[in-house]
Amino acid sequence: MKILSSLLFFLLVSTSTFAQSSNLREIIDKRSSEIEEQVIEWRRYFHENPELSNREFNTAKKIAKHLNDLGLEVQTEIAHTGVVGILRGGKQGPVVALRADIDALPVVERTDVPFKSTALGEYQGKEVGVMHACGHDTHIAILMGVAQILTEMKSDLQGTVKFIFQPAEEGAPKGEEGGAELMVKEGVLKNPDVDAVFGLHISDDTPVGEIEYRPHGIMASVNSFDIKVTGKQAHGSAPWNGIDPIVTSAQIINNIQTIVSRSMPLTRQAAVVTVGVINGGVRNNIIPEEVTMQGTIRALNEEMRQHIFKRLETIVKSTAESNGAIAELTINKGYPITYNDPELTAQMLPTLERVAGKNNVKLINAITGAEDFSFFQEEVPGLYFFIGGLPKGGVAAGHHTPDFYIDEAGMKLGVRAMVNLVFDYINQTGH
Repeated sequence: MKILSSLLFFLLVSTSTFAQSSNLREIIDKRSSEIEEQVIEWRRYFHENPELSNREFNTAKKIAKHLNDLGLEVQTEIAHTGVVGILRGGKQGPVVALRADIDALPVVERTDVPFKSTALGEYQGKEVGVMHACGHDTHIAILMGVAQILTEMKSDLQGTVKFIFQPAEEGAPKGEEGGAELMVKEGVLKNPDVDAVFGLHISDDTPVGEIEYRPHGIMASVNSFDIKVTGKQAHGSAPWNGIDPIVTSAQIINNIQTIVSRSMPLTRQAAVVTVGVINGGVRNNIIPEEVTMQGTIRALNEEMRQHIFKRLETIVKSTAESNGAIAELTINKGYPITYNDPELTAQMLPTLERVAGKNNVKLINAITGAEDFSFFQEEVPGLYFFIGGLPKGGVAAGHHTPDFYIDEAGMKLGVRAMVNLVFDYINQTGH
């Protein structure tokens, strides 16, 4: 009889919990549909009024006003222009952080939309066009919508949510700190201490309605590098009187390509070393004294990353010395690997599959793009995933290009995914 009573109690509790969960999910779906038009309106505002990294002043004001209007605890000027909203639920429980990046790029928009950006800004001392050419405008709008829905459902929330609106994901201006690294340094994951962090990125080559994920490393680490090659200036008709930094630089570029092709165990992970900028000389018949180069390093394995650094230094200096030139290499601090905690990913995968439909959730290979969301993941378990922004039958222009285009229908899935991740994580790990 006692066993039967216990079994009956268990069934009643399980049924009640299931009904409560189903009801919450229905509310989330309903509110996500109802708020979709507002989310699109927010996105169009930010798209039409983009701001560069560490200069997102008006963007931050609009975000802060929305969070204040919701009655959240709001912190501003974090990492220069970052905004954080804190929502404390009806009961004590885990602390979940949700992040959206808010900066735009120095790109002149070429798309033909009514809310096209004509904004101008200053980048590296030059006036430039400014465009949300990577989808950060959609990320802001999605997280604003998530904040509104979760605030409305506060009484059902057994925990705390931190809404992190992060500046300078694309990199702080030269000579400045910024982005996720500075936010972490300033304590954004503390007081209250965050237990898990979730982030998403809209993708212009993933169909609307799909989600892409990967446990472990999903995006590469990134480091930029600078090389200065110093030779001896001479008349172009008498190269034997000088030391040619242009020929030396050409040899360095060619030799650098052997780092990946001959030094990396590519069956383990991908890696990239690219020279993207080279400057030297002012006249066709003058061998210059100096050439400068800039490039990028991408890796999906920390051991391989460190090996690239060593090989790059050896090749640059040795190649220059073999020509009688001098080369200086500077490897700049970058972003770590965007690493999805495998246990957290496995725990939350059923949520993503339920929200998007199992057939619409795809396991992908790691990509060599980079994300400073990785700094949050170095501190606490994190999950970063992609949502589709490519219209059915559409063609992707590519991120960071003047023709970058996102189908706004993809944002609703982002809202639903984030809200459901919060409730499911808190219900599964509640204290």
